[in-house]
Amino acid sequence: MISVTRINGSQMWLNALLIEMVEETPDTYITLVTGKRLIVLEKAAEVISLVKQYSQEIGLNNATIKVQQTEETP
Repeated sequence: MISVTRINGSQMWLNALLIEMVEETPDTYITLVTGKRLIVLEKAAEVISLVKQYSQEIGLNNATIKVQQTEETP
């Protein structure tokens, strides 16, 4: 889970694995795989950084690299 701030200033915890897209126009919109859209105060780059950090914490990056190495092995 990552912590983001809603447009009204309240904090919420969001499951980073459900994020499909982050866009900044100039407000930052997070679109979930469910189709729900959220507006947050954080900039897009900050949300992306939080997602990357979360992925590293749960070992998702290592699992992805291991799968890629296994697929590349003849």
